[in-house]
Amino acid sequence: MIKKRTLMALSMVSLLTLAGCGNTGVATDDNSSAAQTESEETKEDITIGTSPGPYSELFMDGIVPILEDQGYTVTETVFTEVRQVDVALQEGAIDVNVDQHLAYMNNFNKEANAELVAITPIPTVPTGIHSATKGSIDEVVDGDIIAIPDDASNTARALLVLQKAGWIKLDESIEPMASTKDNIIENPYNLEIVEMSSAQIPRSLSDVSYGVIPGSILYAAGLSSNDSLLNEDILPQLVLHAIVDSGNEETDWAEAIVEAYRSDEFKAHLNEVNTDNYWFIPDELK
Repeated sequence: MIKKRTLMALSMVSLLTLAGCGNTGVATDDNSSAAQTESEETKEDITIGTSPGPYSELFMDGIVPILEDQGYTVTETVFTEVRQVDVALQEGAIDVNVDQHLAYMNNFNKEANAELVAITPIPTVPTGIHSATKGSIDEVVDGDIIAIPDDASNTARALLVLQKAGWIKLDESIEPMASTKDNIIENPYNLEIVEMSSAQIPRSLSDVSYGVIPGSILYAAGLSSNDSLLNEDILPQLVLHAIVDSGNEETDWAEAIVEAYRSDEFKAHLNEVNTDNYWFIPDELK
């Protein structure tokens, strides 16, 4: 399992200062614009916005050493919510984030009129069905209580896992990642599907029949992926990606991050930490 790392958050003053120095300012002339572009391409300091969980730790343990060997210095700014990270990316306060999938990024871009860009898929932990009292999905009975996440993207993926289990059927006319409980057209077990904060589900397993837990929450709760009774089929829009702001995707430092994820050195590190098949590995990284 990935080594735990003590994370240090920058102060709000530092964050605002960094935001003011980011690449969102308007150049006053062509020379200034060209100088800014050259600076972004050749800069040696990379600031990553992290969140407590497996994706940031995999970056810090497996990617940072590769970047440092190439002469880069990586600075870490800690956030508690992915949306905060996206705002910081949009404002230029940080350079990269590795804690979100495409569905979340696209939703943020739409809501915030942002232009965040994915530069490479990265290892992803699947969402799965867990239980404190049952040893199989075949033990489901009439009236069982199922806990699922209450945020839109994770609600939809949880419902898709329940459908994969054969417990419900969703309206096929609805785009899968737009599904809600209202789109359940068959519920043969009369399941009581309860939405709650993802972080609350592991603590509530003893009070429900089954819980659908996203991979990052599973990790934070100290649970094993080996205990999952059924994992999701990860849709392309649910694969995690390294994310940058538009205009930075072709910089030297962004390309260095992509190459690091696809390097033999990172593959070796991933083999060491993936002994229990905790990670789903995108084809680009195999």
